[in-house]
Amino acid sequence: MEMTLCHQWRSFCFPNLSNVCNNNCPNNTSHCFGFLKAKKRRRCTSELDKKSSPFSAVYVESSAGVGGETAAAVVERRKSRRYQVSEGHPSPLGATPRDGGVNFAIYSSNAVSATLCLIALSDLPEEKVTEEISLDPFTNRSGDVWHVFLKGDFKDMLYGYKFDGKFSPEEGHYFDSSRILLDPYGKAVVSRGEFGVLGNEDSCWPQMACMIPNFEDEFDWEGDLPLKYSQRDLIIYEMHVRGFTQHESSKTQFPGTYLGAVEKLDHLKELGVNCIELMPCHEFNELEYYSYNSVLGNYKVNFWGYSTVNYFSPMTRYASAGIRNCGRDAVNEFKLLVREAHKRGIEVLMDVVFNHTAEGNEKGLILSFRGVDNSIYYMLAPKV
Repeated sequence: MEMTLCHQWRSFCFPNLSNVCNNNCPNNTSHCFGFLKAKKRRRCTSELDKKSSPFSAVYVESSAGVGGETAAAVVERRKSRRYQVSEGHPSPLGATPRDGGVNFAIYSSNAVSATLCLIALSDLPEEKVTEEISLDPFTNRSGDVWHVFLKGDFKDMLYGYKFDGKFSPEEGHYFDSSRILLDPYGKAVVSRGEFGVLGNEDSCWPQMACMIPNFEDEFDWEGDLPLKYSQRDLIIYEMHVRGFTQHESSKTQFPGTYLGAVEKLDHLKELGVNCIELMPCHEFNELEYYSYNSVLGNYKVNFWGYSTVNYFSPMTRYASAGIRNCGRDAVNEFKLLVREAHKRGIEVLMDVVFNHTAEGNEKGLILSFRGVDNSIYYMLAPKV
């Protein structure tokens, strides 16, 4: 029975290969799948490696078999026809433009496979992946960091990841290779463009993806640096970015946005304020608790934002630009607020909550951290 399973697996996964495993498989399926804990690794020389083929192959040996025998497996990996793909670098984490391309790096200790998902802006509402690039665990992994370097045209392109591994909530693992996950180090999250408006098919949680940074949209800080005032000298104005100027009485051109806040900085300066503390303006989902409020006759939203989706991404729906330019304009709009505040002698502090995220407890959503490697990104309660 075990030999039959092995050959069925081979025929299904590798119809173009003839000798993935031999005919003397021991009665132990871990021998056939021993590549998951491989001790010896090397490239496979085969017809699949030729440039004319859309596939590359990885040959894996393992000494985990019965009686010290060596098992072998070949893993097919589709090549990209749109991008030039190379090993990449394990640092810095996130997506980083460099050397005429973009380096992608993400930390996941317990995953057994990782796939970079490139998503065209037009495909995002349909939750379609435009191109998948499987990462080779032997050339695209350094320690627990998965990485890859791409060269090509990234115009109107976003990214996310898929990770595979054990799904065992009782052990703290939530790997699910069917889910497209946000990079915990993403610099902007693209999803819905307008605050409080439902997504495609009235979804409160439409698919999200991360912006791919480039050199063209680099922000000019004009030499700006933190003011570094002594804490005892601060006169702090706690600001909710949307609530500060959303009402028409603010008489701003861009109410409820970062630009709207910039318009009122001189007013704060006149009041004697020398520091603004921004209530959460990292990416969060204001429709997280979306439901009808029978008392007020409207729908509930998460106004305050203490439910972070991504710590390195400014809230795009606080920007007048929304998701224009794949979120890059929203990032620059937030930076503009910081720069203009500093010009007026106003320090900027950020209110950040680290003891929970939008993924909630162990029964919550799988958006990013939990699917990338739950037991690494979260502190888990000890087993009783």
